[in-house]
Amino acid sequence: MPAPTFLSHIQSRVRVEHVFFAILIVALILRFAFLDLKLFHHDEAIHAWFSYQLLTQGTYIYDPVYHGPFLYYVTAGMFALFGDSDLVGRILPCIFGTALIPLVYCLYRMGYLSGKTAIIAGIFVAIAPEMIYFSRFLRNDVFVVFFSLLIVVAFLAWIQKGKWYYLLLAGIAAALGMCSKENMPIILVTFGLFFLYLVWSRKITLPERWLRDVILAVAVFFGVIFLFYSSFGAHPEVIFTAGPSAIEHWLNMHNQQRIGGPPYYYLLLFVLYELPVLLFAIAGVILYLRRPCGKKQVTTEEILPEISDAEFFESDGETVSGPAPPVPVPEKKNPIRDLFRRPEPPVALNRQEEFIRFAIYWTIMACLTYAYIGEKVPWLSLHQLVPMIFVAAYALSFAGKYTKPLMVLACAFLLVVTFHVAYTPADIAEPIVQVQNSEDLVELMAAIDASEKVAISSDQGWPFTWYYRGDGWDKISYYGRKISQDSVLAGDFDIIMTHDDDSYESLPGYEKKTIRLSYWIDGAATGNDPGWFWYYVTRDGKIGSINTDVFTKNSSA
Repeated sequence: MPAPTFLSHIQSRVRVEHVFFAILIVALILRFAFLDLKLFHHDEAIHAWFSYQLLTQGTYIYDPVYHGPFLYYVTAGMFALFGDSDLVGRILPCIFGTALIPLVYCLYRMGYLSGKTAIIAGIFVAIAPEMIYFSRFLRNDVFVVFFSLLIVVAFLAWIQKGKWYYLLLAGIAAALGMCSKENMPIILVTFGLFFLYLVWSRKITLPERWLRDVILAVAVFFGVIFLFYSSFGAHPEVIFTAGPSAIEHWLNMHNQQRIGGPPYYYLLLFVLYELPVLLFAIAGVILYLRRPCGKKQVTTEEILPEISDAEFFESDGETVSGPAPPVPVPEKKNPIRDLFRRPEPPVALNRQEEFIRFAIYWTIMACLTYAYIGEKVPWLSLHQLVPMIFVAAYALSFAGKYTKPLMVLACAFLLVVTFHVAYTPADIAEPIVQVQNSEDLVELMAAIDASEKVAISSDQGWPFTWYYRGDGWDKISYYGRKISQDSVLAGDFDIIMTHDDDSYESLPGYEKKTIRLSYWIDGAATGNDPGWFWYYVTRDGKIGSINTDVFTKNSSA
């Protein structure tokens, strides 16, 4: 059989479901491979420590400095089931990060994404560097983006099918998002405004028993929040203080700009890590605004997906998934005004068009919100990246015969960056690491493991508090400050650690070595400064660090 005929035969049997299953496998591999290759980030060590304390001592009370309770309870549960370790601590973030892909598939099944757009979006979710990096990271943000998209999927299913349990699922997802991090109210307000637009424009019709469903979802929403924030009834008073304390703390952080940055901070991250997604998303907004608009009515039945299983793989590349679009009647319109125009009755919903409108709105609102917020940290880019991926996929669905080569180039870029930031077992000059514990500590902790008595003569307790939890801390004397030379020598320690800024010149009988404790990219620090272009190509830049002086007892002493 000739090769083209055989290839066509294989392609004709490939369904969208098969492609999504392959994407899911790739996503799992990229997230779970070498999961404990790098030490915990500074914040990861703190989150793991509080989860361990919850497991071993049953103590937890909400503190907005460390975000919501959901992470601590589920991580403590994982530690109880599988043991407390770096790898176990990162399993749930991996699962939630991977679970975004089935949600994309659900949007396709409900007709809100064409097969082609859904596949492209699924691929980007699977291999985007920031998605992978923070899916292998014990922080709250990957939970929040999962719950955010779950709200969207469950709400759309409720509108479409009218079943009460879909709105209940949306309420649970919203509650768990609220229990994860303090930025969830911003997301709910963003969604709520678009919902009001849909109702005002009569683009959706609420189910017949919508009031009953709303009351049930709201009751469950507040019930879940009460359970988590009250520490399952142990601290009911927190219910009345959690909101005000969170607002006060994060307003202070916004005004203080403890970790500040320019409004375009996240744009720089997207240029560094997600450049193809960013460029395609910009193109998607332009294409959407310039799309032909006519007066032909579209019924919900017309826009249900009748999708050829193999269309994404058509050899000519011209097929666009989904039903044949209605023939437009050209009409001169203002593209900005038309983006949110109120349609004339009778109104019918074109699901794919309306979802892309929502994705563009979500992207713009998220980008503006986090550009304004004073605290700039790399993991907040996830909340902007998820909707941006849908807009980028929409743009590529119009690429015709250029879809495949553009996707190859985009995937090559994303995978190269992913392998660099996620699988390099060394200190890297990348803003995505924020303040990462240095790999220099691996050798130090091996020496600590082989020692009997260790002193920390400074306030540098992290990440040792996590790595020597429980009985492991028995060998460590932590002073929380620098003590006198005579006192530290009197302890006859095998290893003595101090902050290099407030250290001992030397200690008799000890060898001194300075290593990094934690590090970050810093233009004013040590290392090469190749300029922005060569940095972008080589990623060889300057690294700032907090250092520790390590005094190791001479074996002959």
